[in-house]
Amino acid sequence: AVAEAEKRTAAEIVPVVATTSDRYERAEDLVGLGVAATAVAAVWTVFQRVQPGADWDSGQDLAVHVVYILAVFAAGWAIGILLAKMIPGLKRLAISRKTSLARVLIAAHHAFESLHVRSTKGATGVVIYVSLFERRVCVWADRSISEKIPETEWKEACATLTASLKEGKPREGFVQAIRKLGDVLAKQFPVQPRDVNELPNELRVLD
Repeated sequence: AVAEAEKRTAAEIVPVVATTSDRYERAEDLVGLGVAATAVAAVWTVFQRVQPGADWDSGQDLAVHVVYILAVFAAGWAIGILLAKMIPGLKRLAISRKTSLARVLIAAHHAFESLHVRSTKGATGVVIYVSLFERRVCVWADRSISEKIPETEWKEACATLTASLKEGKPREGFVQAIRKLGDVLAKQFPVQPRDVNELPNELRVLD
């Protein structure tokens, strides 16, 4: 798909797939805190006992020592973090859309730099970046392209690929998105005589 698109444009398209754009350790901690608080609340409910005839202040007593309460909290915290690591959807619930988008943009820029997409002769490199955990897609373009093509032009390609990810069809989505990118790029950056392919066309996978 990349080679086909680059027959029409002087731009260099680099497709990138990342497992995740961040470790989101804070989200894991939030899940751990939630599980720990729930566990402590359950222990409190089960083992709390009421002394007959006692007033409001002194009528309730906990049949479990505070040390055990702390142990329950710690165990709940650890179990929550483990669950967040094992169940992506659970961790995703603890991450705001704003945070998710920011991490994906940072990771896309890092991929642009680390994969040397900036090194093209005419500053015409473009990364189409997919982050599987966040289910987000973004396009990061080099200077020459971003000066002529606004970000809004990438929306259709990103929307197409995002929808395909949710449907479990990433391959088809990538092909369609790359074609749409090629259409947009060809208008402002048509292929030139003696055009040289400066970057590999294969999909880059980041763990």
